[in-house]
Amino acid sequence: MKKIPNPIDRHVGSRVRMRRMLAGISQERLGEALGLTFQQVQKYEKGSNRISASRLQQIAKMLDVPVAFFFDGAPTGDLSPSGFADMGSTTYISDFLATSEGVQLTKAFTRIKSTRLRRKVIDLVEAMAEENGETA
Repeated sequence: MKKIPNPIDRHVGSRVRMRRMLAGISQERLGEALGLTFQQVQKYEKGSNRISASRLQQIAKMLDVPVAFFFDGAPTGDLSPSGFADMGSTTYISDFLATSEGVQLTKAFTRIKSTRLRRKVIDLVEAMAEENGETA
């Protein structure tokens, strides 16, 4: 029977992946700096292996973020969400940002300085999504 990763471990792993990719660091390079193989880094990022507190602190230092960064938006396990936050409906954003396409698109988009041009890019993507049967 295959063990399913804990949702928080998956979330923390995806945040490690997102930050590593935004920093332009390969799994191999991060693994070397931590004294690990890239396969171990992969397992951390998938959430199949838990990251210890001391290791998470090392990763945070190497990726230049506070440890709390990895828990931003993490599932709480509460039965009823509090406040206005609807965690289930926004997880697709962090999932997207954890992909190489999400990182590439975000990096390229933030290099566009013109707010008018940014708006046109958003309009174009929304039009493409609507034509493809998706709603924004």
